[in-house]
Amino acid sequence: MVTDKFNRPVRDLRISVTDRCNLRCTYCMPAEIYGERYQFLPKTDLLTFEEITRITRIIVGLGAVKVRLTGGEPLVRKNLHKLVQMLSSVDGLHDLTLTTNGYLLSENIQLLKKAGLQRVTISLDTLNDTIFRRMNGRNFGTSKVLEGINSAEKAGFNPLKINAVVQRGVNDHTIVELARHFKERGHIVRFIEYMDVGTRNAWKMDEVVSANEIVKTISAEMPLEPVDPNYAGEVALRYRYKDGGGEIGVIASVTRPFCGDCTRIRLSPEGSIYTCLFASAGNDLRAPLREGASDDDLEKIICHLWQVRSDRYSEERSSLAEPRREKVEMYHIGG
Repeated sequence: MVTDKFNRPVRDLRISVTDRCNLRCTYCMPAEIYGERYQFLPKTDLLTFEEITRITRIIVGLGAVKVRLTGGEPLVRKNLHKLVQMLSSVDGLHDLTLTTNGYLLSENIQLLKKAGLQRVTISLDTLNDTIFRRMNGRNFGTSKVLEGINSAEKAGFNPLKINAVVQRGVNDHTIVELARHFKERGHIVRFIEYMDVGTRNAWKMDEVVSANEIVKTISAEMPLEPVDPNYAGEVALRYRYKDGGGEIGVIASVTRPFCGDCTRIRLSPEGSIYTCLFASAGNDLRAPLREGASDDDLEKIICHLWQVRSDRYSEERSSLAEPRREKVEMYHIGG
């Protein structure tokens, strides 16, 4: 097992399979910047499924036990189920999951299930159709996402996790409705504080709805109580309904940073390693990979990157002279 300067091991690998997305959510890929002429990565720059699997096998060998496929929107990458099938055969990998906006889920879920996908997380910031259309930047309604959720339920992915970014003055007044709806369905909503990921989403601290406020708002309608984490380094703070009707999670990267337990390493679509969601730059693995590096060579590169890691941006945010420094965009390396 390899550890960093704060004795944090590698346990979670986030793989972004594409930088493309079919939505233009205002907090991630605002349409005025990522328009029709925006140049995304050419296909030849993307890691192949075989290259992704090779790197995954090496990182799992260093201690990772969980892999999450992200994007962009991962399902816009063709034949993603083939990658799932390849990854599901990696020895030592115990948890293989997907985060998706759900728009293409209903037509892919059976293939993904058959290929070995174990869990699904679906992003849905609100059930209010008008607000959702405005937030996703494409004027897409909620029906297609709800259809994807229904298809995942029928395929046996229960409970699902539903991710919702909460932004003050945008969708914060709809969080109780969202919580109640999925409480009745037996799924877990994870409310996410609006974060300063990247530099193009015009993030402002006063638009952050704190975890404490989120929990207080929901608990006033459906009483909650805190629950211990399922495992060390779990991202979401857990709260269960006092009536026994399930739980919610709150991801409080801004107001209650969890850098001290961070065990996540990220692989970008073009093969760069990032050791923090808020990193300014990654470290290229594609070049040595395609120039004939052995598994041992690649392992040494990854080990070194992790061993010198000292990232704790969320803990340092308030003391930074320039918190809005250039950072990698969220759509590029996933959440």
